[in-house]
Amino acid sequence: MQNILGFLSKGGIIMYPLFLCSIAALAVAIEKAVSLRRRKIIIPEVVAVLENVKETNDFGLAVSICEKHHGPLANVIRISLENHGLPREELKEALLDQGRQEVHQLERGLGVLETVAGIAPLLGLLGTVLGILKVFKVIADLGVGQAAALAGGISEALITTIAGLFIGIPALVAYNYFAHKAEALVLEIEKYSNRLLARIGAIHGAPRS
Repeated sequence: MQNILGFLSKGGIIMYPLFLCSIAALAVAIEKAVSLRRRKIIIPEVVAVLENVKETNDFGLAVSICEKHHGPLANVIRISLENHGLPREELKEALLDQGRQEVHQLERGLGVLETVAGIAPLLGLLGTVLGILKVFKVIADLGVGQAAALAGGISEALITTIAGLFIGIPALVAYNYFAHKAEALVLEIEKYSNRLLARIGAIHGAPRS
């Protein structure tokens, strides 16, 4: 802990918001790594019951299975089954509304990673500017012969730049990775929901209006 505080103090005050950025990015990355696991979103039990829906008598059992397994796919499938008697366009609208909510949940927190990826290098650059200003102030007050004093300002400038990039680059990589993973899961959920829509239409003698 003392080493961390010592490093922060060498980088100047900008190191504190950078430290907070790193904590926020790490927390979101861990949360998304857990919440975006495919098995947690595309639940095998829900997929299995979806494949076995062949007539209206199967709807009740499928709904009960979806209620036991919370998640985006289960919620979308449950809404489809609970509203299977609606006209096709109304059913699609209900699915779209539920889908938007589920997409929002899947993408929750990604904005934090994107923000950290954008501002961390800028904070590092700000720290660099402040460090250079300190160097110029030392030169103006003491002249160029004070190597130790000059080294402090230069060190502050370098540390903040390194820290900003060290935080920003992994945050950007994590954002792109989890955004792509969320998009892939959304597409897979859409595939299953469209398949169920077609099956409901066939059971009720689609097309309906």
